[in-house]
Amino acid sequence: MTRIVENAREVLEIEAQSIAALMDRIGPAFEQAVNMIMKAKGRVILTGMGKSGLVARKISATLNSTGTPSLFLHPAEAIHGDLGMVTSRDIVLALSNSGETLEIKTLLPLLKDMGARIISFTGRSGSTMAQLSDVVIDVGVEREACPMGLAPTASTTAALAMGDALAVALIHRRRFNQQDFKRFHPGGSLGERLSIKVSEVMLTGDYIPVVSIESSAREAVEEINTKRIGATLVVDEDQHVTGIITDGDLRRALLRHSSIHDMKVEDLMSPSPRSIDQEQTAAEALAMMEMHGITHLVITDRQNRLNGIVHLHDLLGREEFRINGAFHPSDECDL
Repeated sequence: MTRIVENAREVLEIEAQSIAALMDRIGPAFEQAVNMIMKAKGRVILTGMGKSGLVARKISATLNSTGTPSLFLHPAEAIHGDLGMVTSRDIVLALSNSGETLEIKTLLPLLKDMGARIISFTGRSGSTMAQLSDVVIDVGVEREACPMGLAPTASTTAALAMGDALAVALIHRRRFNQQDFKRFHPGGSLGERLSIKVSEVMLTGDYIPVVSIESSAREAVEEINTKRIGATLVVDEDQHVTGIITDGDLRRALLRHSSIHDMKVEDLMSPSPRSIDQEQTAAEALAMMEMHGITHLVITDRQNRLNGIVHLHDLLGREEFRINGAFHPSDECDL
């Protein structure tokens, strides 16, 4: 046996033992977490940084596909506006092996103040994150598979496995069956489309409807008419997104004013439009649109500079939209 094979088998052995060790920790706290989610009127909001964030995204996807509505909330983006996607009816599931991740420690008190209840997956039951949580589920591991003990390996595997255990327990509680599963997995082009990243369907470059903050209302209307997605973004001289003007904004302005042509866009726009990370899925974008009753999401970088825009039609595909009849192709406006 070569050393390469030995190394690989050792990794699998460590990770298998880490998962097996979780079985003795399934008890009252786990049951409380399941009951809390079942009683919640809102969604399960997953959050985590780095590798834990990737695991959180996967758990969120599994929950969504098995009957438990869920969203991923990036903890760094949350404190810059995305907290708006959380309500007091939601349950937050936070992941951090150390329980001391700075972004998570900053975020959880804000979520608690909003009335959301918190479940934590952590390897340290005495951590700050655990102390801020309503329910703590221990997903700690004896050691990482990484020979330096630095790269999250066994710990992320354990957290992922516990997430699967939670999702399957909820399947049983909800009596989720094969017909339900088919309903959430329609297959074909629509099912595939919702699994792709926002970056694959968003409009970029010259296709983005955009005007400067100094533009007139007439220029904004011309841009909306030219780009044909029912809205235009408003940016400052550094390409920071300051607002959005939709068909709905124009209609409401016309009800208040006899003419809007000589107005500035800053008098018409809705400030701080909803945004999403380009690495999130079309399904997550669709859920956010549904939650906030909107048809456009902005894609920005960490400095709030414009990267793109995505419209509801482009998430679902315009042909599927016509077939499903949820919206008419001409409904290029906010809800």
